[in-house]
Amino acid sequence: MLEHGGNLRQAAQRYGHDDWIDLSTGINPWGYPVPALAADAWHRLPEADPALALAACRYYRAPALLPVAGTQAAIQALPRLRPPSCVTVAAPSYAEHAHHWGRHGHTQRQVAYAALEGAIDASDVVVVCNPNNPTGTTIPAAQLRDWAARLGARGGWLVVDEAFGDTAPALSVAAHAQQPGLIVLRSVGKFFGLAGLRLGFVAAENALLARLAELLGPWAVSGPAQSIALAALTDHAWQAATQTRLHVAGARMCGLLGAHGIAAAGTPLFHWWQEDRPEAFHAHLAQRGIWCRLFTEAARGIRLGLPAHEEDWQRLARALEEWRER
Repeated sequence: MLEHGGNLRQAAQRYGHDDWIDLSTGINPWGYPVPALAADAWHRLPEADPALALAACRYYRAPALLPVAGTQAAIQALPRLRPPSCVTVAAPSYAEHAHHWGRHGHTQRQVAYAALEGAIDASDVVVVCNPNNPTGTTIPAAQLRDWAARLGARGGWLVVDEAFGDTAPALSVAAHAQQPGLIVLRSVGKFFGLAGLRLGFVAAENALLARLAELLGPWAVSGPAQSIALAALTDHAWQAATQTRLHVAGARMCGLLGAHGIAAAGTPLFHWWQEDRPEAFHAHLAQRGIWCRLFTEAARGIRLGLPAHEEDWQRLARALEEWRER
């Protein structure tokens, strides 16, 4: 399996702390308050709730959506729905995309975001994260729709992973997912802070959603996950307050990093920068009980999520000051 953030057991085994600040993911640290569940949520088989699909379509402004057990389920399944194809994955980005397209007989290559335009007409499938994880790079919605039209005209796909799209709704192309060739992935794990729920959505043409549902099989999403997500997707007051809170916190993180000589990019939920000595920076924070995300391959850099508490912000500030003084 590929390495991801959130691996605090590994951090504790290596560095020995028992009081960790986990900044290794881009998950909202002030997640949606989970409501009490009906007793039968744990006893009934989890038949699909049409109210959840309707609420998700309204929230994401999509014409049709398929609930899945996290966008990871779709990332693993989509390569199995095509014959061998020429696949271009934007890089650097969430590594699971390239990993799974490379496992099912496809010819896969990775291309920098700046070079994607030149890859569209030479590809059957193009995969992008928008905003990108980990760099925060974005692509205008109009550009994505043009690429999807060019790919769809010859039976191709544009897969757009919008897992971090909640804080930048103008970038979303979910509303156009009935357009041939366009597939959009959305997640409740990041903005809603419900990563443990394992719930996401796929927006696409109805025929493709039906094929994906058949492949994933019955009871793909648990009953409790459906109930909690329905509450979160219809809680407009919480959503509005969280948008404000995350943008304020994101600006604070950008300012904190800038004050310590770090020019970072990203989203309100995470910041990323190329670091000359990423392994040393990662170890420096880990020795102080702060777990960040280390990237050591093509994108040598660091990604930081948001601290949950004021004392965590202060610990991070002290660690950054100590790093600058080295």
